[in-house]
Amino acid sequence: MTNESQKDRILKLLKTRGVLRPRDLDSLNVSREYLNKLYAQGILDRPSRGLYSLPETAPSEYRSYVEACQRVPHGIICLLSALRFHDLTTQSPFEIWMAIGEKARHPRVDYPILRIFRFSAGSLSFGVQKKQVEGITIQVYSPAKTVADCFKYRNKIGLDVAIEALRDCRAKRAATNDQLWEAAKICRMTNVMRPYLEAVS
Repeated sequence: MTNESQKDRILKLLKTRGVLRPRDLDSLNVSREYLNKLYAQGILDRPSRGLYSLPETAPSEYRSYVEACQRVPHGIICLLSALRFHDLTTQSPFEIWMAIGEKARHPRVDYPILRIFRFSAGSLSFGVQKKQVEGITIQVYSPAKTVADCFKYRNKIGLDVAIEALRDCRAKRAATNDQLWEAAKICRMTNVMRPYLEAVS
């Protein structure tokens, strides 16, 4: 394979995916070091260590989400970051809030800044949605699961934030009462959420 054909393959993949990690080249039979060469030549940008993009690629509002999910493939966007993704809050945390398993290794990531939460197995796997952002699949909790999680972690984020998220979720029809109730059961928040669910029904 010539250098030119390696370059062409990389650029073609970047146009569809937006962001690449060195290991993404394995399927192309291209040396990972070639990304560094293209970066040194000014052909690629490196928005953060280990991630490469085209210089003309305009980052979306959720580029940091993509970067976080690339760095922590088993992580799931949760709580305030998930609320932001679903447009259920006016808050925009500077950290990316991610859930991982109770026994998962704590990620060592310098950028983007992460706030990690450990979820039990049942809570971790429930309500996970796969979304395409800049050609990359990220994992984020559904609106219903996110609202239930906010009530579960109300001592950390504030009960007012959880109530606002619930109201916005119903007002925007992001989730049904049945979906919210199911999520409340998974998170063991039925007693806490019941009066608020009844108020917005």
